[in-house]
Amino acid sequence: MNIDNRPIGVFDSGLGGLTSLKRIKALLPNENIIYFGDTARTPYGSKSIDTINRFSQQITEFLLTRDVKMIAIACNTVSAASLELLKQKYPEVPFIGIIDPMVASLPDLIKDNSTVAVIGTEVTIKSKTYEKAIKQSLPKIKVISQACPLFVTLIEEGLHDSPVMDALIHYYLDDFITENQPDYLILGCTHYPLIKHKLASIYPGIILLDPAFSQAEKIEELLICLNLRADSEQKAAYNFYASDLSTTFRQMIGTIMLDEQYSLKFTELKI
Repeated sequence: MNIDNRPIGVFDSGLGGLTSLKRIKALLPNENIIYFGDTARTPYGSKSIDTINRFSQQITEFLLTRDVKMIAIACNTVSAASLELLKQKYPEVPFIGIIDPMVASLPDLIKDNSTVAVIGTEVTIKSKTYEKAIKQSLPKIKVISQACPLFVTLIEEGLHDSPVMDALIHYYLDDFITENQPDYLILGCTHYPLIKHKLASIYPGIILLDPAFSQAEKIEELLICLNLRADSEQKAAYNFYASDLSTTFRQMIGTIMLDEQYSLKFTELKI
């Protein structure tokens, strides 16, 4: 078996992708990981597709200078807007988005003839990427969606446990949930698992689905398929980069890493 100890690259528009990194780290504890959070330019969800494409390419170029063996896009917005472009522009790089693995795992997670709701950023919801993919693979499933653009802003500001977040959840979702009565709710933004406890409390009858689990499993599958697994005895190294080292970003990394060693560096990406 070939051994490839190069790191996996993971990126997001900000700190939300750290929720995906947590799942990757748990499933693949011997894999080195380099994470980039574009915290200076977050949120991506209300930006133009051209801008998201440009930012995504800049981050990809940065990660490639760190000799990553694959790139996991821990951002639903980038997965919806830029994944295909990145695959075309960098054909030698294995890219893994976060939407396709979630959709592929749904047959094992949901019941037939159920209603699945998707919440996400404006770009993700307007793209209808989730809706099209789910309807193609599971035509009997009803899919509905709702944009929640300000969730990311509050989470990046460290207000995910505040009364303001409660009010915003009610504002975006109360009528939507009442009118559609979904059975499942896909957290279509990697920031949203940070308010999963609030969503579960406010809407207790709905099963919440976090795509990070499916993405981590797909990464493991691809590593095996491409013969890129790291040495099983390796002690993994974790390196975090950000375009702005916000307090919330630092705190989130500390929560995920606990007592494990890691490095954190500031990297400016020019527009």
